[in-house]
Amino acid sequence: MMIDHDMLTGFSKSFGLFYLIAMSVGVLVYAYWPSNRKPFEHAAAAVISEEEDKPCR
Repeated sequence: MMIDHDMLTGFSKSFGLFYLIAMSVGVLVYAYWPSNRKPFEHAAAAVISEEEDKPCR
């Protein structure tokens, strides 16, 4: 069996598609995992606090 350009291109496009889908699912599972809620809430609250939400002088 000879590997030509079209076969290699088709394989790499398919592999890349499935790789990106798997990585996206992995990131979503990590982000929505119940034990990760507290660190994400802390990070969201740390961005803007009531004390710092004022104009600079």
